[in-house]
Amino acid sequence: MIISFAFLIASVLFIVGIKLLASPKTARQGNLVAGLGMLIALFAFLPLMHGSHGGGVSLWKWILILAGIVLGLVVGAAGAYKVKMTSMPQMVALFNGAGGGAAALVAVVEFAQVTPSSSLMFVVSMLCAAMIGAVSLTGSIIAYFKLEGHFDKPVTYPAQQVLNGLLFVMSALLALAMAAGSHSMVLMVLFLVLALVLGVLMVLPIGGADMPVVISLLNSFTGLAVAADGFAIGNIAMIIAGTLVGSSGTLLTLAMCKAMNRPVTNVLFSAFGKVNGASADAAAATGSVRPVQADEAAMLLGMAARVVIVPGYGLAVAQAQHQVRQLADELAKKGVEVSYAIHPVAGRMPGHMNVLLAEADVPYDQLVEMEAINPEMDRVDVCLVIGANDVVNPAAREDKSSPIYGMPIIEAEKAGTVIVMKRSMGKGFAGIENALFLRDNCRMLFGDAKASLQELVTLVKAG
Repeated sequence: MIISFAFLIASVLFIVGIKLLASPKTARQGNLVAGLGMLIALFAFLPLMHGSHGGGVSLWKWILILAGIVLGLVVGAAGAYKVKMTSMPQMVALFNGAGGGAAALVAVVEFAQVTPSSSLMFVVSMLCAAMIGAVSLTGSIIAYFKLEGHFDKPVTYPAQQVLNGLLFVMSALLALAMAAGSHSMVLMVLFLVLALVLGVLMVLPIGGADMPVVISLLNSFTGLAVAADGFAIGNIAMIIAGTLVGSSGTLLTLAMCKAMNRPVTNVLFSAFGKVNGASADAAAATGSVRPVQADEAAMLLGMAARVVIVPGYGLAVAQAQHQVRQLADELAKKGVEVSYAIHPVAGRMPGHMNVLLAEADVPYDQLVEMEAINPEMDRVDVCLVIGANDVVNPAAREDKSSPIYGMPIIEAEKAGTVIVMKRSMGKGFAGIENALFLRDNCRMLFGDAKASLQELVTLVKAG
């Protein structure tokens, strides 16, 4: 009774934690609340292990269990503290892969306990957990390497979808054989190997630009694998936690695809990012680049009545969130109205920019979603784009031949003046030219974002 009540409390804390994560103001508390729920669920489950499968738990096994808990806490905390903001998606991929691998291992261990009297639901749950968890493990590892810049372009080969289909069919046949009564560990290991290979081959053909979507989808897979484990071993907390992760990951995946105006099938099967030179050139508008010096940019900003800042991945790379806050503060002292336009997929994951700006104590009420800011962009005097590319590319609205055509963007080009801060004329994740950079009202301020912003702060303050 006490254990069931503890699982109920843990489940409620999971739900409350996810609810609090919906806002940057309460996200930190949400993490703590959900973490507390996981801690309660973990220690509530330990007493159930006594007598599991007909025997007690030896002292040596208790030592291993506690050592695993401590090691997980240390590695998780150290990773979270040391990881850079720009590497957050990579950390999420690794943690997600670890969760999928753990779910698959639990499934294999439990499958070893199968007897002729075991229920069909138990066997099927273990097979689902092993399959989904293994795909999530290797898929997440490939996603990590792609985000790190290793073979980030789509890796394609003839009949790749046919091969993936054959692997899936073979896995399904093995699953049917085991569910029908062939409880052989040899079949289970072969089944697991096929799932691990399938995870690799599924993610390899997908470009690095789509890895955030893939990570979100694999995250939902991990949740489903954990829920399947929960069904098999009768752990309510695992069922609820896994279902929450699975459903939220799926919703996030769909939201990201909607923000890019692309179906999930297009992400998984189209090898997006494999753009040839002709199509990339076709996406560019005619015109010339107009550089601007820092003093002129500072003058334009200081004389404006309203400034909208569009943060992008380049801001995160430069770790310039504190400098952009200082610039906004100096402009506010001069009576300039400053706000931040946030695209749903700015950076590398949804919420990336919100967390980055919250780290610099940017007021939450200054963050404006894309749908709210676009109708007002034609009344903005200066739009300052910092390290963003594809999310402000007018080709998404104007060029039907562009790979990003139809993707909702922040309509920066409608502002009176657009100042784009970039290191170079490099392309964004989509691998195409940005037509905005060649517009008559656009000025390019080249250089490191952090150094350039610091110079702008000094010039605005002195102006």
